[in-house]
Formats: sequence, C-alpha cells, structure tokens
Amino acid sequence: EEDSLSPFIRLQEKKKQAKLMQKTLEVKEEVFRERMKVITCRWRDLHAKEAQLKTYMEKLGSILKENDKMQIQALKKANRERERKMQKEMELLRAKRELEALRNKHQKLCNKVQKYSIFNKYLEGVVEISQFEEIQEVIWRYKTLVRMHKDLLQSQQGHKEISEQAKVLLDQYMVEKEAEILQYQNELVQLQLRFDQAQSDILHWETHWDNIQNTTAEKTLKLGTIKMAILNLFQ
Repeated sequence: EEDSLSPFIRLQEKKKQAKLMQKTLEVKEEVFRERMKVITCRWRDLHAKEAQLKTYMEKLGSILKENDKMQIQALKKANRERERKMQKEMELLRAKRELEALRNKHQKLCNKVQKYSIFNKYLEGVVEISQFEEIQEVIWRYKTLVRMHKDLLQSQQGHKEISEQAKVLLDQYMVEKEAEILQYQNELVQLQLRFDQAQSDILHWETHWDNIQNTTAEKTLKLGTIKMAILNLFQ
C-alpha cells in the first residue's frame, strides 16, 4: 500500500507544486504587467519630455541664432557707424585743408590787389589822358592787342615752320638731284671710255683695213703679173 500510495502522494505533491508555481507565475505575470504598465507610462512620459526637450532645444537654437544674427547686425551697424564717423572726420579734415588753402589764396589775392593797386591808379591816369572812357575799355583794348600779337606770332611761327619744311624738302631735292647728276656723270664717264675704246678700235680696224687693201692690191698686181707671164709663156 505504501508502495502504491507513494506515486499518488508524489503526484499530489507535484500537482500542489504545479498549482503553487501556476499561482506564483500568475502573480509574477500580474506583477510584470503592472510593471510594464508603469514602464509604458514612464516611456510615454519620457517620449513626451523628449519631445518637449526637442521643442525647447529648437526654440533655444532659433533664439541663439536670432541672438547671433542680432549680434552680427549690431557689429555690422557699429562698423558702419565707425566707418561713417571716420569718413566724416576725413571729410572734415579735407574741408579744413581746403578752407586753409582758400584762406591762403585769399591772402595772396589780397596781397596782389594791394601790390597791383598802383596799376589801377596808372590806368585811371591813362583814361584821363586818352580817348577811353573807362578802365575796362583799356583792358579790352589791351587784350585785343595781345590776342592780335599772339595770332601774329602764331602766323609767323606757321610761316617759319612752312619755310623750314620747304628748306628741308629743297635740301632733299638737291641731294637727290646731286645723286642723279653724279650717277649721270659716272654713266657719261663710262660712255666716254667706251667711245674712246670704240675710236681706238676704229683706228685699229682702219689700219687693219688699209693693210688688207694694200695686201689685196699687191696680190692683185702679182696675180696680173702671173697672168701676163702665163699668157706670154703660152704665146
């Protein structure tokens, strides 16, 4: 009986153990499900916080970019203001220099007016003793004479230049003609030499011709004599 009851008892114990394990497993599964719910909630919260953090970082980045942009614009504006200020200072310095130059020029003009005031008195005296009624007419007359004198000088200079050009052309023409004359003289000398040589050749050939004629006459005389001798011998 003990041997027959032992497997039954073990089976019952195994069943009890299986039920305990099943309950434990169910408890653990329940605990796991609860933990999974908690983890899921935390995961959702984490995703939400991550999305919020991402949005915050994007906003912060845009704010930083905007701040950088505003800072760069502020720096550019400061640089433009500095350049504008330097340009204004340079323009002011240039204006001061121009003003100083104008003052110096004005002082020089005043000195010249003071220096040339004697000529004004002289012109007033000229008007009094001449047919002119105002000093300006004297000045106009003087300018007219100066312009006429300048035109006359220019005309003389033009005639002088034309004369010099004509002289240069004449010199060139004379040089060219002298070269041609020299060439013709050389040719004439060559022709004279050739003429002298021809005269010498004519004299030589005339002498030779005379010799030929004399020889021919002697030969003819000898031939006639031979003919007469042959005729006499034949007779």
